[in-house]
Amino acid sequence: MASVTSLSDTVQQHLASALSATLPEAAGADPLLRRSDRADFQANGILALAKKAKANPRELAAQVVGRVVTGDVIQDVEVSGPGFLNITLADKAITENLAARYADDTGRLGVPTAADPGTTVIDYAQPNVAKEMHVGHLRSAVIGDSVVQLLEFTGENVIRRHHIGDWGTQFGMLIQYLDEHPHELDHKAGQVTGEEAMSNLDRLYKAARKKFDSDEEFKTRARRRVVDLQAGDPHTLAMWQKFVDESKIYFFSVFEKLDMEIRDADIVGESGYNDMLAETCRLLEESGVAVRSEGALCVFFDDIKGPDGKPVPLIVQKSDGGYGYAATDLSAIRDRVFHLKANTLLYVVDARQALHFRMVFETARRAGWLGDDVTASQLAFGTVLGKDGKPFKTREGETVRLVDLLDEAIERASAVVREKAQDLSEEEIAERGAQVGIGAVKYADLSTSANRDYKFDLDQMVSLNGDTSVYLQYAYARIQSILRKAGEVRPAAHPELPLADAERALGLHLDSFAETVQEAAAEHAPHKLAAYLYQLASLFTTFYDKCPVLRAETPAQVENRLFLSDLTARTLHQGMTLMGIRTPEKL
Repeated sequence: MASVTSLSDTVQQHLASALSATLPEAAGADPLLRRSDRADFQANGILALAKKAKANPRELAAQVVGRVVTGDVIQDVEVSGPGFLNITLADKAITENLAARYADDTGRLGVPTAADPGTTVIDYAQPNVAKEMHVGHLRSAVIGDSVVQLLEFTGENVIRRHHIGDWGTQFGMLIQYLDEHPHELDHKAGQVTGEEAMSNLDRLYKAARKKFDSDEEFKTRARRRVVDLQAGDPHTLAMWQKFVDESKIYFFSVFEKLDMEIRDADIVGESGYNDMLAETCRLLEESGVAVRSEGALCVFFDDIKGPDGKPVPLIVQKSDGGYGYAATDLSAIRDRVFHLKANTLLYVVDARQALHFRMVFETARRAGWLGDDVTASQLAFGTVLGKDGKPFKTREGETVRLVDLLDEAIERASAVVREKAQDLSEEEIAERGAQVGIGAVKYADLSTSANRDYKFDLDQMVSLNGDTSVYLQYAYARIQSILRKAGEVRPAAHPELPLADAERALGLHLDSFAETVQEAAAEHAPHKLAAYLYQLASLFTTFYDKCPVLRAETPAQVENRLFLSDLTARTLHQGMTLMGIRTPEKL
């Protein structure tokens, strides 16, 4: 099925040809079309063109109106104010366009895919080995997953990367302790749960830390172990691998709870670039991009200085020969550009890392690794705040464990589902509770622009009123209920029928789904899709209140309203899928 041209694009084309027929030098000018309260659309582009052509804007607008083809699509155009055009569409055109979207047997609702897709490597969901995931890991995972879905849906070739923290000096202490207590990570009984794996790692970490802090000889052995690890000693690497494997059992259990697909092949942690580090440093030093300063290999920037006015460098290699994050991140860029052939590098990382990434990207540009044909950007996200507006902590001032947070969301949501559920079994309530709870957490995150902080307020998140995923899920479930009640009557489009105001408003919004998805994908902005879906559910509520569906006046009108309802449900389902949120059939 070919993609469907949206009504706004069709109107845009009609106006553009009327403009260039009136004013040949205006060929290719943008009519600046947008939705309007006064009509279906308003075009504001004539004001700027009139100024350029030194013409009277109202007169020019009137000439353009005379050349607009009305009939099938545009029913009426009139000049308003200083030279705006108010455009009203034919009801028939709205219904026919929606019918074409409804008939798309690929399930894409007529949304086109990119004609010339690129390759994006997206770096997101980056937990640390042997460490518990906390609330700070939530946004990178949720935002990254939604951007992956959006990009893939619009046709981009996406390579996922989870740059986990799996290397560094802290492993010396852990490996040494495990070497001296070799059975600490043995699995007595087959499979362990994620929770058990984390508690094994946590216990081992605390014991190793205690010994490291109290036993000087152990500390010396642990530090020697770091050297063995970096030198690639096989026995040391085998012990290190045990920590990685145990951590993955835990990671996968958390991502499963988040209803998110994380594939093993996409986990390429810091260790994945070890073999490239020395070469990265050599290339930077030979090209003069990096210089030795007090024994360390540094890159300097004219515009980055500390409070004392001295330049703050990016340290690629420390004076003791150790490599920092910069060496790994620069090696990853080389791998992603030259090996994975990426055109776009996207890093979903906390806004507090902004300076680091600015320096890394600039260094890679100077080295020639990021050419003009590659864009690298950080999709920086803000902090998760508690209800008090301060960074989210437990009562004891500890960082909140991610698992605890998700469990509480599921518990709250299950209570809401149980309260409303008419005919659901306990098993169904548990399943829906998880879908509603996890959906609530994801939606609260995704409905805020990524770079802003947001308040984590579970009461608000699982509320049936307001801008929440539960509101959207209930709208979807309500439509499924209407379709079940319709029995033998099937949804069908009837372009010959006039549309009520609430039907027109819903129809025009449904038609703009494709544009919204493309915009959200291009700008890596899931919050734009969230805003669209909330408005869609609100418009459906108004339509449902004002236009009886099953008790409409004629059989044709019943079918047409069922068709509008079903297309709304399909659009909600597809949109929420792109945000990683489930749409239960019954709630």
